[in-house]
Amino acid sequence: MNLLHLIHTDYKKYKKYGGNFFTIVFFTQGFWAVFQYRIAHSVYRLPIPILKQLLQFFCLIWQKVIEMTTGISIPASAQIGHSFYIGHFGGIILNAKTSIGNNCNLSQGVTIGVSGQGENRGVPKIGNNVYVGTNVVIAGNIMIADNVLIGACSLVNTNVAANNVMLGVPAVKISEKSSEGYV
Repeated sequence: MNLLHLIHTDYKKYKKYGGNFFTIVFFTQGFWAVFQYRIAHSVYRLPIPILKQLLQFFCLIWQKVIEMTTGISIPASAQIGHSFYIGHFGGIILNAKTSIGNNCNLSQGVTIGVSGQGENRGVPKIGNNVYVGTNVVIAGNIMIADNVLIGACSLVNTNVAANNVMLGVPAVKISEKSSEGYV
């Protein structure tokens, strides 16, 4: 997908949850952060080294302004699929090596980071149609499969199978009802 198509799918996802163009573009901090990430990620992937370095400098400044304004940190090197939605601003930290699939939702206070030792050390890979609730921590070299719902205030540090609903510290499977209706 090209940059404009990715931005359009993100915008459509925000529009699905309510709001008009003016509200989404000028008052929705999550959209600001996702928009900035999309631009910075396209610059990160540029094949021309000199142009890439110059533009990355401006994107890094822009990213820091977004971080200070919204409390959302999405590094340009993260891999995020289309239709990405951040429900509320504040306290969202993604590791630079984060991988998130298509059509995923994050709530406020989410941390996706590195954890573990030796060969278990790494960053999570998150599948498609995943809903991550408020104040969730996902850490380690783990895989979150498709259609997973992670409930508020959970710590996920093990692999999660498709369609599971996870809750708790550490998170445990409480059902197989999936993320349908949340994403």
